[in-house]
Amino acid sequence: MNRRHLLQQSLALAGMGALAPWARAQDAFPHQPIRWVVPYPAGGGTDVLARTVAEAMRTSLGQQIIVDNRPGASTNIGAQIVATAKPDGYTVMSADNAVLAFNEFLFTKLPFHPDKDFTYVGGLTRFPLVLAVNPKFEHANSFKEFLAYVRANPGKVNYASPGNGSPHHLAMEMFKFRTKTFLTHIPYRGAAPALQDVMGGQVPCMFIDLAAGLPVLQSGKVKALAIGSAKRAPALPNVPTLAEVGVDDTEIYAFQGMLAPAGLPPDITRRLNTEINKALLSPDVVKRMHDYGMESLGGTPEQFHAMARTEARRWGPIIKATGVKLD
Repeated sequence: MNRRHLLQQSLALAGMGALAPWARAQDAFPHQPIRWVVPYPAGGGTDVLARTVAEAMRTSLGQQIIVDNRPGASTNIGAQIVATAKPDGYTVMSADNAVLAFNEFLFTKLPFHPDKDFTYVGGLTRFPLVLAVNPKFEHANSFKEFLAYVRANPGKVNYASPGNGSPHHLAMEMFKFRTKTFLTHIPYRGAAPALQDVMGGQVPCMFIDLAAGLPVLQSGKVKALAIGSAKRAPALPNVPTLAEVGVDDTEIYAFQGMLAPAGLPPDITRRLNTEINKALLSPDVVKRMHDYGMESLGGTPEQFHAMARTEARRWGPIIKATGVKLD
């Protein structure tokens, strides 16, 4: 009986030993598809970037990355989905200025806090915004002429944006604050229809991000008056910066990175961060970013977190001073 019992124990242990590598393989991240939430409609710059980076990461991770577009409520719908998801690495999101720097000041109450309810995984990109006008708008042959006209006609000039609380909306609010002007906001449901109406002349101007607007800026369908970057953009070398035309302290970028739910295990955070940095160096991603005038971020989770909170501290006083609220 003792020998039989020992044999059974030996066989059981042998079986466990054989199963151990399989069990470890099953537990290794990732062993199932990853859901990438994009809090904007399909087809926009955020969506295109997410799909491009996801494809580059898919090959290295060996798993599908499924982009899930969840627009609405100034990105709050998508952000809440991720904030309340299981922190296992299988739900991540694209997060931009709205999620990370604007909404905590635009909304009296949020269902999440950007500094407490997420794990910062890594930066993706940033790109400057451009003050652009319809070429037929007769009061904008130069930035100086445009500024003089809007100052002399408060409230009479409309501007478009992809929606309330978007980086484009807040960019114009910062511009108005710095230049002591007043333009009337016309919010749209996305960048494409807003840009379409500026091209068509229904609305004379807007701030355009290079990711969505570079082709029409280069083609002359809209005219760039100034750019919100610290230096002139290589894609638009003849467009002066806002600082060059006399609007100081108005550096305006849209930025994006990857978030996951709070409590993501450090080893999974490191793996995803490594894969982001590898993807940003892949030829397809490099080419797409170059074509859209984007600057690659990358770096560590800590660097992305520090940048996001710095932007929040920069934008908070502007939003409070302008009185913009979304609830």
